[in-house]
Amino acid sequence: MADVNRQAVEEIIEAIGGKENIASASHCVTRLRFALNDESKVDQEKLSNIDMVKGSFSTNGQFQVIIGQGLVDKVYKELVNITGIGEASKDDTKSAAEKNLNPLQRAIKTLADIFIPILPAIVTAGLLMGLNNVLTAPDIFYTGQGIVDVHEQWADFAGIINLIANTAFVFLPGLIGWSAVKRFGGNPLLGIVLGLMLVHPDLLNAWAYGAALEAGEIPYWNLFGLEIAKLGYQGQVLPILVASYVLAKMELALNKRVPDTIKLLVVAPVALLVTGFIAFVAIGPVTFTIGNWITDLFVWTFGNFAAIGGLLYGAIYAPLVITGMHHTFLAVDLQLIGSIGGTFLWPIVALSNIAQGSAALAMYFATKEDKLKGLSLSSSISAYLGITEPAMFGVNLRFRYPFICAIIGAATAGMFITISNVIAPSIGVGGLPAFFSIVADKWVPFFIGMGIAIIIPFTLTYFYAKYKKLQ
Repeated sequence: MADVNRQAVEEIIEAIGGKENIASASHCVTRLRFALNDESKVDQEKLSNIDMVKGSFSTNGQFQVIIGQGLVDKVYKELVNITGIGEASKDDTKSAAEKNLNPLQRAIKTLADIFIPILPAIVTAGLLMGLNNVLTAPDIFYTGQGIVDVHEQWADFAGIINLIANTAFVFLPGLIGWSAVKRFGGNPLLGIVLGLMLVHPDLLNAWAYGAALEAGEIPYWNLFGLEIAKLGYQGQVLPILVASYVLAKMELALNKRVPDTIKLLVVAPVALLVTGFIAFVAIGPVTFTIGNWITDLFVWTFGNFAAIGGLLYGAIYAPLVITGMHHTFLAVDLQLIGSIGGTFLWPIVALSNIAQGSAALAMYFATKEDKLKGLSLSSSISAYLGITEPAMFGVNLRFRYPFICAIIGAATAGMFITISNVIAPSIGVGGLPAFFSIVADKWVPFFIGMGIAIIIPFTLTYFYAKYKKLQ
């Protein structure tokens, strides 16, 4: 087996342009990750014909080859032995790959680097909020009542679940502050403090801002005649992003200039104090307004043109995944959740993932090729659980028409659930378990949307494959 693996690895190296074309290489659970000097040298046809390779794609300046869990470790070690490039971490490969990105791609990658590390906390919170919905929402098991209304002994249990689930969203700026400051090169612990500072209980809660403004009861600081609103930024994304950038750059600048003997006394206190003042005086008010404009734009668009909005977002989400731009909409989802209490975008994302899985599953039934059958089945299961890259890059994009059929299904399903006003108060697993994150009284239209996202891509892909006489 070792000899076979070595030969296959040598074929992979040759297909991606030879070892001299590899700037850096690392691996994750299922994929080899390459930063290549010139991606145009990749021979896609030769690469796809290697039995060990289950698919490949390029994203964020990295060329990734899907191998499979467990086997990828052995393949990577063999690759290191053959090429002599030395083992690298995923961060090393990401850094090497950045030279291949244009400014827009770098900005998108920056957002991805900030939000992806905090996704486990957000998704976990979404799942727990879904469990709380099952316990508290009326009309699921009892007409007009929830489980906690009929069985009162469960009320406090649901209350604790709700507290645990809400924590990630209540202190969202703290999570973003940690990740953003770390990404910008500063001390992530200062980022946590900065984020928590923006949601300090002494500040007016952002969710109470509208009522306080209408009543004329917004509290202010008076700094030598300058009035500054004592406003918190719960659920807001832009204020902490911009403040984190300022904090990190200020800390880096001070570290270069302050002697080592007094750094502990100067760098962190000065950076945090100055950033805090700037955040409350300028960054917060400006970005809070911009964030509200963005929210209002999406709410107005989907409120007045629901069918078109759902159709277009369902159609473009999968192509956005190819470019990596889908990560930018995570910030929009969180902004919507923080501003209006839920997002109408994320449910469409879940249906898009299901549609990609359905198209891949159709290929399993349509093909007679053993390798493609195995890849189609495993990748469809992965997509149904929210991870679409194996299905998209390993199967659907390879044959093109499954990808197009999945887009048609996702767009149709997206249009239907948007017309039905389906909304998610949290972000969860973007596949079949997604209904847990949908408000309970919209489960029925969401299930119908799931049915659309399963049936249309599967049917179109299967019959077109038969028409094409796929082997």
